Amino acid sequence: MLFVLLAWNPLLTSSLMIRLDLVDQPVCLECMRVLSDKLDKEVEDMNMDIKAYDACLQRSELESYDILNDADFLNEKVKNEEEERRLQAAVEDTERQFAEVKAQKKELESKSKLFKELEERYWHEYNNFQFQLASHQEEGDAILAKIEVFQAHLELLKRTNVLTDAFPIWHDGEFGTINNFRLGRLPMTPVEWDEINAAWGQACLLLHTMAQHFRSKFQYVIKIIPMGSYPRIVDGNNNTYELFGPVNLFWSTRYDKAMTLFLTCLKDFADFANAMDREKNVPPDKCFKLPYKIENDKVETYTITQSFNKQENWTKALRYMLCNLKWVLYWFVGNTYFEPLSTSSHHSEAPVVRPPHSKQSRTRT
Repeated sequence: MLFVLLAWNPLLTSSLMIRLDLVDQPVCLECMRVLSDKLDKEVEDMNMDIKAYDACLQRSELESYDILNDADFLNEKVKNEEEERRLQAAVEDTERQFAEVKAQKKELESKSKLFKELEERYWHEYNNFQFQLASHQEEGDAILAKIEVFQAHLELLKRTNVLTDAFPIWHDGEFGTINNFRLGRLPMTPVEWDEINAAWGQACLLLHTMAQHFRSKFQYVIKIIPMGSYPRIVDGNNNTYELFGPVNLFWSTRYDKAMTLFLTCLKDFADFANAMDREKNVPPDKCFKLPYKIENDKVETYTITQSFNKQENWTKALRYMLCNLKWVLYWFVGNTYFEPLSTSSHHSEAPVVRPPHSKQSRTRT
C-alpha cells in the first residue's frame, strides 16, 4: 500500500524519500516500527486533504457563473461608481458632522470647565456667606443678650430711687442716722461735731431738694440753705441761723433756733403733702401724716432744742425727726417721677429702706 501511495502522490514520495535519505545507517525493528507509524499517520492526514480537495473541485464544477457583457459591465460599473460617490458624500457629511460634534464637544467642555469654576466659586462664596451669617447671628445673639442685660439694668434703675439711695435714713442704737452720720450726742457716746454737722447737712439737702421740686406749689417762708456740713436756715425776716456746731449747752440760742426752723419747715412740707393727697381724693385714713407729731420745737414729747435739755432727750428728738423725714421722703417718691420702692406710698407702717453700708449692726427706724 505504501508503494501505491508513493506512486500516486509525488509530494508524499518526495517527502518520504527525504526521510529515507536521512537514514544512512541500519535501524532496528523498533525504530523502523516507530517510523512506519509516523508515516502511516502522515498518509492518513494526506488522504483527508485529498478528500477535501476533491469535494471542493466537485462544488466548483457544479457552480454556474453569470458572465456579464460589456454593456451590463459598464452599467454595473456606473452604479458602483455612483454608490461610491454617494458613500463618499456620506463619509464627507459624516466627517463634517463629526467635526461639528467635535467643536460642540470642545465648546461644551469649555462651558463645563467654566461651570465647574463658577460652581467652585459659588460654593466658596456660599461657605463665606454661611460663615459671615453665623458670625452675624452670633453677634446678633450677643447684642440681644446685651439688650436683655441692659433692659434688666434699666428696669432696675427705674425701680431705683435716687433720693433713697442718696439719703439712706437708718438708725444706729439710740442714734438716728442719715448716710451713716449719727445725729445727737450721749454722755457715754460723745459724737464728734463734724459728724453731727454732716448729718444736718444731709438732712437739709434732702428737705431742700424735695421742697424745690414743688416750688411752684409749696410756698414756704423758711428757707433752707444746704452748704455741706455748714447748712443755714433763713426765717421770714431774712435772719440767718447756723445749723452747725460746735456749741455748748449755755450758748446755743442760734443753733436751737435753726433746729426749730428746720422742724417747722418739715412740718409745713408734711402739711403740704397731706393737702395734695386730699386734692387727689385719697381716703382720709390714707392721707399722709407724720408718724411723730411736730409742734413748735417738740417732736412728740421731746424738745429738739439743746439748751437746758438732756442729751438723751435731744438725741431722741433728733431720731424721731429723722423718722418723720424718712416718711416725707417716701411720700415724695410715691408722688413724683421717682419709682416707689414699696407697693403703696401711704402705708400705715414705716416703709422699708435699704440698709446703709456699715460694719455696725443697724435696725429699721
